[in-house]
Amino acid sequence: MYKSPVSVLVVIHTRNLDFLLLERAAHPGYWQSVTGSREAGERLAETARREVWEETGIAAEPGALRDWRQSRIYEILPEWRSRYAPGVAHNTEHLFSLCLPNRPFIRLAPAEHRDSLWLPAAEAAARCFSQSNREAICLVMEDEKQ
Repeated sequence: MYKSPVSVLVVIHTRNLDFLLLERAAHPGYWQSVTGSREAGERLAETARREVWEETGIAAEPGALRDWRQSRIYEILPEWRSRYAPGVAHNTEHLFSLCLPNRPFIRLAPAEHRDSLWLPAAEAAARCFSQSNREAICLVMEDEKQ
């Protein structure tokens, strides 16, 4: 079964503006926030909650995730295109964030991620391999500082 070319990016941070990053298992050095594709019949908020749980073990309450109502279309990297239906080259990514009171224990999905870390916003943004992820962290940080 092919992945849906509709996904979520969930920027997880603490009230003190420490941001969670995950290192991809198959690509050491590729750090990112929680991401994942929508499954059939899911609303985007459901996808975001499911992906947060699957990738971190954090059980976000319904309504705890902020839907930024922003999306970005980007080209799927050639190395990952085989996961999508033939001819699919672009994905639409929808931005969510989750603010936590402190840094919880992170339970990684070993097939997906090999490590996690918490960093201040500027360091987290600089470490992300994806430009959309870098920009999302900066957007969340600026909004939270206000």
